[in-house]
Amino acid sequence: MTDRDPNLVTSRLSRLFTQDGITVDLVIYKLEGGADRTLEVVNDKGTSTVWNDPFAFNDAANATFLQAVADDGITTFLNLAVVIPFRR
Repeated sequence: MTDRDPNLVTSRLSRLFTQDGITVDLVIYKLEGGADRTLEVVNDKGTSTVWNDPFAFNDAANATFLQAVADDGITTFLNLAVVIPFRR
């Protein structure tokens, strides 16, 4: 018997997000059976921004995304793929 790779479980908070005519795909996910969530934002070119540190809750990941948009603007996600370090 072989072990299977765990499935990704996508949060109900994952969605297309549009502001100022720019749409990004907000994806919050975790490994099946895991606890930590990953936050990823994919732009229309297919490049993604991924937060380096995990989130304990879907709501925390969503709030972090919304705060990044408020602080830096939606155009932040039009840049090349990046990893955002955890901000406290």
